[in-house]
Amino acid sequence: MSITRRSLLQSAAFIAAVPAFKTVAGLPAIEVASAQEAQTWVHGLSLFGDVKYPAGFKRFDYVNPDAPKSGQVRLGAIGTFDNFNPVPEGVKGSLAPIGNLFEALTTSSLDEVSTQYGLLAESMSYPPDYSSVTYRLRAEAKWHDGKPVTPEDVIFSLDAFKKNHPQYSAYYRHVVKAEKVGERDIKFTFDAPGNRELPQIVGQLNVLPKHWWEGKNASGTNRDITTTTLEPPLGSGPYRIKEFVPGRTVILERVKDYWGRDLNVNVGQNNFDEIRYEYFRDTTVALEGFKGDQLDWRTENSAKNWATAYDFPAVNDKRVLKEEFPNRSSGIMQAFVLNIRRDKFKDARVRRALNFAFDFEEMNKQLFYGQYERIGSYFAGTELASSGLPEGRELEILQTVRDKLPPEVFTTEYKNPVGGSPENVRTNLREALRLLKEAGYEVRDRKLVDAKSGAPFEMELLTSDPSFERVTLFYKPSLERLGIAVTVRTIDPTQYENRLRSWDFDVLGASSWPESLSPGNEQREYWGSQAADMAGSRNLIGIKNPAIDALIERVIFTKDRADLVAATKALDRALLWNHYVVPQWNYPRVRTARWDRFGRPAELPKYGMSAFPTIWWFDTEKANKIGRRS
Repeated sequence: MSITRRSLLQSAAFIAAVPAFKTVAGLPAIEVASAQEAQTWVHGLSLFGDVKYPAGFKRFDYVNPDAPKSGQVRLGAIGTFDNFNPVPEGVKGSLAPIGNLFEALTTSSLDEVSTQYGLLAESMSYPPDYSSVTYRLRAEAKWHDGKPVTPEDVIFSLDAFKKNHPQYSAYYRHVVKAEKVGERDIKFTFDAPGNRELPQIVGQLNVLPKHWWEGKNASGTNRDITTTTLEPPLGSGPYRIKEFVPGRTVILERVKDYWGRDLNVNVGQNNFDEIRYEYFRDTTVALEGFKGDQLDWRTENSAKNWATAYDFPAVNDKRVLKEEFPNRSSGIMQAFVLNIRRDKFKDARVRRALNFAFDFEEMNKQLFYGQYERIGSYFAGTELASSGLPEGRELEILQTVRDKLPPEVFTTEYKNPVGGSPENVRTNLREALRLLKEAGYEVRDRKLVDAKSGAPFEMELLTSDPSFERVTLFYKPSLERLGIAVTVRTIDPTQYENRLRSWDFDVLGASSWPESLSPGNEQREYWGSQAADMAGSRNLIGIKNPAIDALIERVIFTKDRADLVAATKALDRALLWNHYVVPQWNYPRVRTARWDRFGRPAELPKYGMSAFPTIWWFDTEKANKIGRRS
């Protein structure tokens, strides 16, 4: 399941954990109950297993139920914003606090793998073939104006996202009907049975208030769900917008009479009276803002900054604390992305040659202080990453599409080229030239050209982050040694997004696909043929490969965890041996720095990384000790 529903944003089945449920003849009790034509309602959804928390549980284990409700936390965001409406896609910037304003039918547990419990919904029910799911709303669920959350709101929200948001249109395209079937019940019907993840996917839908969006604003103008707006929206969540400066600042205030404040899935969370978001044009300015005590928390993505930029007085005297948190909840592929819609990248030998030109080891030493590891899997950092040669169930799955896969999938373990020394670099460049020659290119007057037409091989490395130029500029000379004419271009985020949506690029300087521990339907959007021509999809590469499509479906329709792992490894191996990207690097922990004004539970959730600020709180004693904010 995707971690994009932010989270993170994630294929599979779910079974409820209710104390009275037992297993009969190896089948989950819920299936037995269904076989007896008794509709079973459950309180939680899990992927291939029982949920941890039983019906009626008091709280999650990882929260502090006595956490004080007070204080303000100041967070940073990069870019800008011009919109509070979550439906239109492609608007300027991103609204960081949107998840605090609106709620979904379910919410995730941070100490389980892809498990969700009822939030707006109190329970759910589904048939044995997973052809539909029915959600029952909580009677106490209310909008901030006091009106109840209704099935009509849910249906309105699904319709709005499917019609107006390309990404969610793809994500929810298998939901063919949503209908009210009871006073508080909504039934979602799917286009085919057997897709075990779909019941959980619809539970992640952000629900919007139909009556508010169909009403009038303060000036008497009809609101429009399809357009941008800076009118603070009506929500149902724990926070509302208190004030804002367009493009610069958004301040949220905790809703004192929030309907769900005592709900078991909310106990010990939402502890700050205010959450303030400050927007910065780039990461360099944001770092200086943090140093100047304009922000309380920073997640550091730059190895160089982590090694050199935190030597200032507040760190030395422990007013600012540096801490790394393990990432156990997700994997990732981050890479130079090759647009195979363009003829020059259609040949896999060309794409492989570009990998041989990338000297990661030297870059890691010079730019990253040796902190990173090279990515060798589309599911790097998880048990889903392929390794060695395929065997067992994974091999059986690959055999079903053997005639459509590169033969190396079955004979050779995938490895990235290794640089780091003059000898290795020369060897790699010679291999790159050999591959390019096989693909029909040759060097003339120190320029790589098409041997038949004489057209030069040219490519543009595109990025939207000025701090990433040092990476693309490091890669450029190696490509030029092959005779490739390389242009490095950095553009603003809006232009960048527009070029991505129209597939107007050669090579992206960096893009990433985060992966949950239970991948599923989002793989169609990442690598599926249908998504290759869908504006706004995550198939940036432009993959249209029947073997990849078949393996994606195999992942989605797996029957158990072991089968999911095997199918995902098979998909990973097929993606790797088609050389669609030049893999970059990964870091298994999250680097953070914070002004020491906050408390947290003694033990953080296994899959929540820092879980800040969700389960943290303002500590007045610590704040007084380190002094006033600037």
